[in-house]
Amino acid sequence: MADPLVILTERLAPAFAAVRDAACAEAGTDPATVPAPPTVRRSDRADFQADGALPLAKRLGRNPREVAAEVQEAATAALEGLVAELELAGPGFLNLTLDDGAVADLARRAHADAALDVAPDADAGTVVVDYSAPNVAKEMHVGHLRSTVIGDALVRVLERLGHTVVRENHVGDWGTPFGMLIEHLVDVGEDTAVAELSVGDLNGFYQAARASFDGDDAFKERARRRVVSLQAGDPETLRLWRILVDQSTEYFQTVYDRLGVRLTPDDVVGESAYNDALPAVVADLDAAGILVLDDGAECVFPPGFTNRDGEPQPMIVRKGDGGYGYAATDLATIRQRVDVTGAERILYVVGAPQRDHLEMVFAVARMAGWLPDDVVAEHVPFGNLLGADGKMFKTRAGTSVRLVDLLDEAVDRARDAIAERNPDLVGEEAEAVAAAVGIGAIKYADLSSDRVKDYVLDFDRMLAFEGATGPYLQYAHARIRSIFRRGEVDVGTLTADVDLALGQPQERALALALLGFEGAVRDTARTSQPHRLCGHLFDLAQTFTSFYEACPVLKADDEATRASRLVLCDLTARTLAAGLDLLGIAAPDRM
Repeated sequence: MADPLVILTERLAPAFAAVRDAACAEAGTDPATVPAPPTVRRSDRADFQADGALPLAKRLGRNPREVAAEVQEAATAALEGLVAELELAGPGFLNLTLDDGAVADLARRAHADAALDVAPDADAGTVVVDYSAPNVAKEMHVGHLRSTVIGDALVRVLERLGHTVVRENHVGDWGTPFGMLIEHLVDVGEDTAVAELSVGDLNGFYQAARASFDGDDAFKERARRRVVSLQAGDPETLRLWRILVDQSTEYFQTVYDRLGVRLTPDDVVGESAYNDALPAVVADLDAAGILVLDDGAECVFPPGFTNRDGEPQPMIVRKGDGGYGYAATDLATIRQRVDVTGAERILYVVGAPQRDHLEMVFAVARMAGWLPDDVVAEHVPFGNLLGADGKMFKTRAGTSVRLVDLLDEAVDRARDAIAERNPDLVGEEAEAVAAAVGIGAIKYADLSSDRVKDYVLDFDRMLAFEGATGPYLQYAHARIRSIFRRGEVDVGTLTADVDLALGQPQERALALALLGFEGAVRDTARTSQPHRLCGHLFDLAQTFTSFYEACPVLKADDEATRASRLVLCDLTARTLAAGLDLLGIAAPDRM
C-alpha cells in the first residue's frame, strides 16, 4: 500500500473512533449509531486535510475544534514517522504535512514493486459485470460504445484489485424479429446470408428482412409461423437461427478486438440461454404469493412503484398471450448469477433509461428471496453520445452511426496527426500508433466524462495533444520513454536502493501525485466511475510536465540527483501505462 491518503485514513480512523466512543460512553449513546470517518482529502493548505471532526462533532452535539483537538492528541503516536506536521485549523480541520523521508520511502517502495504497491482488496469477491449487449443481426452502433468501454474499464479495475470478475455479454438473440430474419435467410440462401453477415453488413440484412416483412403479406405470415416454430424448438428453425447468432457473434468479436476490450465469445450469454428457466420463475413467484393476474397478464406489484397517474406499477412477467416479458429473463439471470455463479456484486452497465425497469427487477428479486441482502445489484447508468449540434450523434441521413465507422474516422485522423508530428514514424509502427491513438482518444473521451452525463463527440478536441485527452496522456508516456532512449539508460539499472531526493517542490509534488494512483484505482472500483481514474492520470501528467520543466533529468547537477529523477520518470511512465491499461488504452513508447 503506497497511497498516503489510504494510509492516513487507516491511521486516523482509530483516533476518531476513540473520541467518538468516549463521548458516547459519557452520554450513554450506542457508538454504532454515530459514524466517525476521518474523511481525508488532498488540500492546498497542506498535503492532506481531515474534515471528519466537523460532522462527528455535530452528531455528538459538541464543539468541532474541541473534537478535532482530541483527535489530534489521540492520533499523534499513530502518525509518527509519516506526518511531519499535524495542525488544527479553522472550525475543526486537521491539516497534515507528510514527512519528506516517508514520501520518498513510499515512492521507492512503489517503484520496486511490479504492481506499483497496489495490493488486492482484502474483501475481494466475485463480481458479475453485464455490459455491451448488442442485438443479433443488427449492427453495433455508437450507442454500444459507452456500455462496452465503461464495462471493460470496470472489469479491468476490479480484476486488478483481485476480484473474480465474470464478464457477461447479454446479447439479444431471441424474440419475434427472428421470424422475419430466418425467413429472409431462407430467401437469400445460407451462403449469401453468411457472406453478408461475415463482412459486417448486419444493417443491410436486417433492413432487407424488415422491408419484406412490411411489404409482403405472404412473407409476414411465414415469419409469424417461423416464430412459432422457433419457440417450439423446431430443429431446422433452430439450425437457421444458430447461423444468425454465430455469424453475428463472430462479427461482434472483430469489433471488440479492434476496440481492445476483453470480451470474448465465451462471455456471450444470450437471452435464449434462460428460456428453460422462465417457467420456474413464474411458478416460484406464484408459490411465493406475489404473482398477480392483472388484465390477463401475470405480474408482480413491488411496493413503491407507481405510474404517471400515481397508480401501482406492475412488472409484467408473463403476458396475456403466454409470452414472457423481459423482466422474466432478467429475474432468471439474477437467480443464475447468485445461485450458480456465486456473485456478491452485480453491475448492470446499461443506459440511464433502463433505471426504472432495473429498480423494479431488483425489488422483485428481493421480494422473492433471489437477491439476498448481502448481494449488491447496481445499475451503472450512462448518458448519451451527442453530436456537435447537441443532439443524438447521427449520420447526415439521420441514422445511427456504425461503431466501426467511428473507429475508422478516429484512426484516419490520428494517422494524419502522427505523420505531421513525427514523419520518421513509418510502416507498421506508424499504423499501430495511429490505431492506439485514434481508438484511445475515443475511449478516453468517453471514460473521462462523468458517465451519467451526456457528452459531445468532438474529433478535434478528443484527438488534441493538449488538455484532458487520451493523446496527451499517451504522449506524456512516450515523452518519458524518450528520455531513457536519449540518455541510453537501461531502466533495469534503476535499483531499489536509489536515494530519492525530493528537495525541489516539483519533485515532491510528483512523488505525491504518483502515490495517489492506488486511491484512484480503489475509488473507481468502489464508485464504478472511470472518470475518477482518468482525472488522476491527467493530473499526474500535468504534474510531470511541471517537474520536467523545472528539474533537469539527464543533465542534473550530479549523478545522485540524476538517478533519483530517473526513478521518478520511470515510475511516472509505469503508472501512466498501468492506468491507461486499466482504461483499455495502449501506451506507445514512441509517438
